[in-house]
Amino acid sequence: MGLLFGTYASVTSDVVAIFEIGIAVLLLAGMFLVRSGHVCLHKYIQSSMVLVNVPVVLAWMVPQYLVYVLPGVPGELNQPYYLFPTIAVFAGGLAEALGIYILLVAGTNLIPEKYRFRRYKLWMRTELGLWWTVVAVGLLTYYFWYAPGAPVPS
Repeated sequence: MGLLFGTYASVTSDVVAIFEIGIAVLLLAGMFLVRSGHVCLHKYIQSSMVLVNVPVVLAWMVPQYLVYVLPGVPGELNQPYYLFPTIAVFAGGLAEALGIYILLVAGTNLIPEKYRFRRYKLWMRTELGLWWTVVAVGLLTYYFWYAPGAPVPS
């Protein structure tokens, strides 16, 4: 059994799950900070959370996907063990790319004017919703991979 949640997960998987939930909570807190006028603090929290996630994704999530899921794709996508991490890898990649794009548009002049968005609220709300969707799908992945009694791939 795993050490943190009573599952079959490794300690690293448990820590990554907690880390990702923490990032999502801090992104939500950042939304409330900007609404209460704390724009500078909002900027630092949001940008830090997007950037601190990159090494975790590259060092842990992508290798796990490549080893345990990709060999079963597309043939096994009818099974939750393969389906949820596949959704997570694509939606998570989109969320991370959008987050970096938002950071570049909002915080730098690196993006040419014709590729910059104007409706910040729309894009940031989209990003927050996408991020929370990825966390939810990630937790479903965690369940189907590690929970006692979860269906295993056939």
